[in-house]
Amino acid sequence: MRLMCDRMLNGLARWLRAAGYDTALAGASEAAPDLSSRCLTEDRVLVTRSRRLAQAMRPQVRTVLLIDDGLEAQALAVSGELALDWTRAPFTRCVVDNALLGEAADADLERLPERSRTLPGPFRVCPACGRVYWPGSHVRRMSARLQRWRDLGERTIDLAHGRRAASASRNPDWRGS
Repeated sequence: MRLMCDRMLNGLARWLRAAGYDTALAGASEAAPDLSSRCLTEDRVLVTRSRRLAQAMRPQVRTVLLIDDGLEAQALAVSGELALDWTRAPFTRCVVDNALLGEAADADLERLPERSRTLPGPFRVCPACGRVYWPGSHVRRMSARLQRWRDLGERTIDLAHGRRAASASRNPDWRGS
């Protein structure tokens, strides 16, 4: 599943990328008709906080309108709407630019703090921005959060039986993969 978040959801987009989802961010000055075309062309689901933007999308664009402000509530709402698995492919995408990460070379590891280089790995690098990723304590904390969202999301789906209280969605008959 490929996603498109509006600029108000930059934090959520980073977490979706951390979970392994291909998540683009709408351009700051991207007009609704252009964004609608882009979602159709790139086969992306729009996730937005803007009612106006959601209403401006073509009917063929799957749109998830998030009502809640907090990251946790937004993560659970989008999880419920799209049946996301937050532990699907963690730490395989750059959280900054969405590129798929590759294996880090020895030269990439030289840029890490010496103590981090002794960790067992895996070490990954973004081919677009050059950012190096390593399994420090932040990865354990992030993994725990992704697992918690997965567990809570599964319970939310089970309890709601298809009804979502924290979000509103168009095209309810759409089934994503």
